[in-house]
Amino acid sequence: MTNTEKIAYLYSAVAPTEKQRVGFVHFIEKKYGKGYTLEWKQSDKYAGGFGLLVEADLYDWSAEERFRQLKKSIQGVKGNDIITLLKEEVSSWQPSVVPQETGTVLSVGDGIAILSGPERATFGEILVFSSGVKGMVLSLETETVGCILFDSDDSVSQGDIAYRTKKTAGIPTGEGFIGRVINALGEPIDGLGEIIADDYYPIERPAPDIIDRQPVNKPMETGLLVIDSMFPIGRGQRELIIGDRQTGKTAIAIDTIVNQKGKNVICIYVAIGQKMSSVIRICDTLKKYGAMDYSIVVSATAGEAAPLQYVAPYAGCALAEYFMDKGKDVLIIYDDLSKHAVAYRSLSLLLDRSPGREAYPGDVFYLHSRLLERSAHLSEEKGGGSITALPVVETQAGDVSAYIPTNIISITDGQIYLETNLFFAGQRPAVNVGLSVSRVGGDAQTTAMKKTSGTLRLDLAQYREMEAFTQFAGDLDEATLKRLAYGQGLMQLLRQDKFHPLAMNTQVLVLLIALNKVIDAQPNEFRERVFATVRYLEREYPQKMLDIERSGILSDDDKEFLIAQAKEYVERSYGK
Repeated sequence: MTNTEKIAYLYSAVAPTEKQRVGFVHFIEKKYGKGYTLEWKQSDKYAGGFGLLVEADLYDWSAEERFRQLKKSIQGVKGNDIITLLKEEVSSWQPSVVPQETGTVLSVGDGIAILSGPERATFGEILVFSSGVKGMVLSLETETVGCILFDSDDSVSQGDIAYRTKKTAGIPTGEGFIGRVINALGEPIDGLGEIIADDYYPIERPAPDIIDRQPVNKPMETGLLVIDSMFPIGRGQRELIIGDRQTGKTAIAIDTIVNQKGKNVICIYVAIGQKMSSVIRICDTLKKYGAMDYSIVVSATAGEAAPLQYVAPYAGCALAEYFMDKGKDVLIIYDDLSKHAVAYRSLSLLLDRSPGREAYPGDVFYLHSRLLERSAHLSEEKGGGSITALPVVETQAGDVSAYIPTNIISITDGQIYLETNLFFAGQRPAVNVGLSVSRVGGDAQTTAMKKTSGTLRLDLAQYREMEAFTQFAGDLDEATLKRLAYGQGLMQLLRQDKFHPLAMNTQVLVLLIALNKVIDAQPNEFRERVFATVRYLEREYPQKMLDIERSGILSDDDKEFLIAQAKEYVERSYGK
């Protein structure tokens, strides 16, 4: 065979006759030019038909392909006399042989298939293998295409053919997904039956343009006093939850979901690389507190293949974008992105990409930036919907300067840092007030919260500084002891049980009483007395509480009135 000769492959159950062979050669020369050698390969798949592979084009005349064409042609048939319409459609139907762009599997393993072709495949395109397994193109090399598989690689073997679909990966979306648990491909895994989709969204979409956004200025309340008062989260914001393992990161995320009850917010929880038992426990918690009625759980557990863990957060974001485009507010939790980065690292190394820092590929920053940048508060012209993202990242021994944590810190609009020492000391949520920050700040707070929480961070900072200093001091004066006792009381006040969020007006009253020093008590009594006073005010002045909750405003007159009533109650109840 000379260098100019090329090979075309003919697949069929029986060898072609000489006349058929001449006909195929004539067709190839007419369409692709001369210089081709026709090579026959026996294949039972093409019984009663044939398959002709020329370069990257496959002409499929198998019974299976003809049945697929017939099925597609009658899918749109509707009407009262359906039988007659079907007969007419079938009688007039003519199967056609059209070239399909294909590639051949060179090697497969660990959820990765390396193919020769398709030559015109694009990044992120879905390929369908001859066994029916679907995959997504993740690597385009000079001679080969790297594809991740969305199912077991047992049914894909060397020599199999993969077909181009010319479609990017996507997920079905719709109202029917609310209250359901799905996998990364949008398939239900909760045993509650099929989900009827309203639309189909690509999992990768460009982030909204700047001109299509509006400022983040509406609060997304977590119900946690320590966060809503000092590190407020706004609708459309990206706030990172970061800390070591078992420090309460997921608890904060679930608390925030529970707190959205009755606030017209769709919540999406994406579990990446977690144990299935953990996902089941979270679903049970959401059901227990009635949060599953407005939530969707997307699960890609540790037992699933790395490609599904890689796709899961993008699938969750596509679901969120469907509701945002409808003008709704969405809260999405990515739990957690450090495991997502590990899954991507595994895929990249299997695809022979050059490893960089900590063996992550060079584009790992882009992996998360293109995901989190899709969170936005759309302009009113675009419907005014929003996606608020709370990504979770796990640190090792409190090292926030590691590669993935620093990447995501630079992408997000602030972080809530959970400290191990605080957690084991009983301070829960274990939020480190010094290292946590919200770059949106007071813009995402109601006027009432902004007015009452003003000095809290300063008071806590002074307490931490004084506490560190007094470790080396001997006798302390009365003013210092009083300041320390007040700081300890504030820390006690910021403790909160899981799944018991506080309403905004309750938080306002707590801060109003605590920061105006209405109560002067020992730290172990401080919290109890503050909440007793709050319950009294809520019971005696329900209309004022309702006004604060609805308007988010606390007037100066109401502030002075409530402080006076609180002081009177404290003097009457505690004598001071």
